Amino acid sequence: MRLLTYILFFLSIPLFAQEKEMKQYTVEANYFYGSILPHDTNILHLIKGHPDGTVISFNRKTFGSQKWEAWYNYPDYGLSFQYQDNKNSELGDLYGLYAHFNFYFFKRNLQFRVGQGVAYCTNPYDRETNYRNLAYGARYMPSTYFMLNYHKPDIWRGLGFQTGVNFVHHSNANIEAPNTSTNTIAFNVGLNYTIPTKDSIAYIKHPKEKFTEPIRYNAVFRSGVNESDVVDSGQYPFYVASLYADKRINHKSAIQAGADFFWMLYLEEFIRYQSIAYFESNYNGDADYRRIGVFVGHELFINKLAIDTQFGYYIYDPSDKFGPLYQRLGMKYYITKNVSAGVSLKTHISRAEAMEFNLGIRL
Repeated sequence: MRLLTYILFFLSIPLFAQEKEMKQYTVEANYFYGSILPHDTNILHLIKGHPDGTVISFNRKTFGSQKWEAWYNYPDYGLSFQYQDNKNSELGDLYGLYAHFNFYFFKRNLQFRVGQGVAYCTNPYDRETNYRNLAYGARYMPSTYFMLNYHKPDIWRGLGFQTGVNFVHHSNANIEAPNTSTNTIAFNVGLNYTIPTKDSIAYIKHPKEKFTEPIRYNAVFRSGVNESDVVDSGQYPFYVASLYADKRINHKSAIQAGADFFWMLYLEEFIRYQSIAYFESNYNGDADYRRIGVFVGHELFINKLAIDTQFGYYIYDPSDKFGPLYQRLGMKYYITKNVSAGVSLKTHISRAEAMEFNLGIRL
């Protein structure tokens, strides 16, 4: 999981390295109080109270010095730290570090935040000392959070406030079993402070421009390690080759269609295990562990960052472990115009299968 931390740090560097004429920074502190959603019966025994905690954020405001800032209504970007007290020593507490974007709507009164990062659990699953914690099988895990706030800055001498709701997902993405995960929804309230600046601040407007590209062709190699849902069954490497075409329809968006070829080596062991442990089900122990899927998707471009959202269907899947549908949510950084690197999470509805590390080329 340390590798994921380094990659997220690498992805965040370009955000803070851009030279801009206008610079303004804000800090925020939020308190939240909420509930862990009972999305799986395996974690019901772990929900013993209402979790609470804090989110502390540092933001860099944008004013349109680059065109992409105006296209997204002058968002903020920054880093945030989150602490969550789960109110259960067996579940442990959580500390997270995230890179985030703040997007604004309704005359900048509504703030929507998307954060992606890494969380640390103080008491993950251990077969001898903490066998009840079926939510987190790893001490370090990827985490995503969303926050929707009524946001009012600079009410008095730079001080403002915000209040709203947030949703945070913690899951170790089947890197280690168990991996039931938790989803927390909470109400939050907090203060923000705009740090004074000597720069002359004004939003730069850019006229809307029509933009399209011809169809482009992509090849992506994905890899990592994961484990089946059977605890202590072992971690195995996996490999995914993705080939797809995309059509960029404007500055922000491209639509995608293509195919995935999966070599998930943990499945080979899982198929053998199923045929022996549940022989009465007549499970085929010789079933092929390889899979082929087709997908459609969308790519959202934010400067050199991009967010992929893909929905797939297995056309070849003898193991039939998860059913025919799968999804992928990923973030990547374009190192050059045609080469990208990033991370993505492959899931089957609420069941994560793999955290993928990606290297792609777009021709």
